[in-house]
Amino acid sequence: QVQLVESGGGLVQPGGSLTLSCAASGSILSINAMGWYRQAPGKERELVADINSGGAIDYADSVKGRFTISRDSGKSTVYLQMNSLKPEDTAVYYCNADLMVVGGLIYRENYWGQGTQVTVSS
Repeated sequence: QVQLVESGGGLVQPGGSLTLSCAASGSILSINAMGWYRQAPGKERELVADINSGGAIDYADSVKGRFTISRDSGKSTVYLQMNSLKPEDTAVYYCNADLMVVGGLIYRENYWGQGTQVTVSS
């Protein structure tokens, strides 16, 4: 009923930039929040950045000043602009959405994208 489609991952050299995008589609009534998490090998999944319906933004300390999250509400899409990438940013990046969904009833549900690999290496 609801899909999150991610794009934009890849291989980049240290100091380079990438932009991730995540589009939500389906029986969505409203978006409470959307964001990005990442998981490196052998580590737990961690929050990178998120933005709520009021526009409030949170960033992980490790990405402040380098990453920028933004949204296009009309397209139910969230973006993550990643600059000055470091090898330690290498991970699978997952889109996350906290949505109000219509399915007979209206209910709140949390969704994950399939993940996109970001590799920072020379």
